[in-house]
Amino acid sequence: PLPGHAAAITPQQQKDKDNIVKGYIRLQYLLDNWVEKTTVCKTGQETTFGDKCERTPFVVMEYLGFKSTSDPLFKADAAMLRLKDLVPSDREVDFYDAVDLYAQNAEEASSMAFVSSWGEANPGGGKDRVQLFIERAKKNVIASRDSLKTVMDILDLKP
Repeated sequence: PLPGHAAAITPQQQKDKDNIVKGYIRLQYLLDNWVEKTTVCKTGQETTFGDKCERTPFVVMEYLGFKSTSDPLFKADAAMLRLKDLVPSDREVDFYDAVDLYAQNAEEASSMAFVSSWGEANPGGGKDRVQLFIERAKKNVIASRDSLKTVMDILDLKP
């Protein structure tokens, strides 16, 4: 490209940018509705907690793009890396750090969500163990969202 002219954005880069923003909005929605989204009640018992409702982490894996190839955050770290040519040179270190942190925290959140699904069945387990892992997963989701926000700021993307 000529000096002073931005390189043309490819259709794939535009899709990646759109997916990062969509994914960020979805993670924020999940966090804003955390208890509701991570609680499942048996049919007909929606208004009653106690034994009829349980905390479940599976939605965390879904919102982080681990359940569907059509999810905006499916392989989000790879999508972010495809945008590396759009990163201002003075922000490259921040960009790569944010992508790495996103990948680590998304993976950890998914792992915590999976582990918590077995929290009650394991020896010494119980609802309190499930709760512990769900809350650990939440910390990772917050960190993942924050990393996406950093990438969005660097690329000047708006939610």
